[in-house]
Amino acid sequence: MNIKKHIPNSITLLNLFCGCIAMVFVSNQDFEIAFFFVFLGIFFDFFDGFFARLFKVTGELGLQLDSLADMVTSGVVPGYVMYYLLLNSQHDISNCSYIPFLGFVITMGSCYRLAFFNIDTRQSDSFIGLPTPANSLFMLSLPLVLKYSDSLFILELLTSQWVLLLITAFSAYILNAEIPLFSLKIKKFTFKDNLLQIVFLTLSFLLLVFFQYAGVPMVIIAYVLLSVVNNRFSLDGKTK
Repeated sequence: MNIKKHIPNSITLLNLFCGCIAMVFVSNQDFEIAFFFVFLGIFFDFFDGFFARLFKVTGELGLQLDSLADMVTSGVVPGYVMYYLLLNSQHDISNCSYIPFLGFVITMGSCYRLAFFNIDTRQSDSFIGLPTPANSLFMLSLPLVLKYSDSLFILELLTSQWVLLLITAFSAYILNAEIPLFSLKIKKFTFKDNLLQIVFLTLSFLLLVFFQYAGVPMVIIAYVLLSVVNNRFSLDGKTK
């Protein structure tokens, strides 16, 4: 029995397990613990592919399992979070009790992206559209920003139905937008070839240190903006 071939899929299932636990904590509106388990699930999601390539056991089963696990951790959970944010929001659009369910537009956008990713041959070395794990971290950070922020402006912003629905719509769009985004995979161990990744990781570290949870959405926004800039001009000065 080749144990190695089961290791990547087992790690993928740990991602799914973390996503299920996160859903329980979201239902109890314990968003801090939910954020931790989503982050842990994304950690497992990164390493399942790493070990599959290391052990040379990549296959169709692993690909499908990965998407199904991501659908929970990075699809259902962020939609569920937005549902609760809308449920507790100021009713500046309508008192309609069905509006919070629009939060699951994020889940539908994530589902479409994950399905399309599996058949899109262009995304082997980079991404087109925001990856679902990044979108999930963005959404999971919002209630924590709301909880720990002392800013009245942030409070008004993240409790407004208008703003939350705009975030929901933009999330579904950016997940599937035809915008190339760079990957954090390191293929060549040279400073020049990894300059963009180094700049991003350094910026991310500083944002998280200085802004804590509020730094998470800043990191995701910085990731998209850096990718857009990089699409026009490479960081070594050559035009793309």
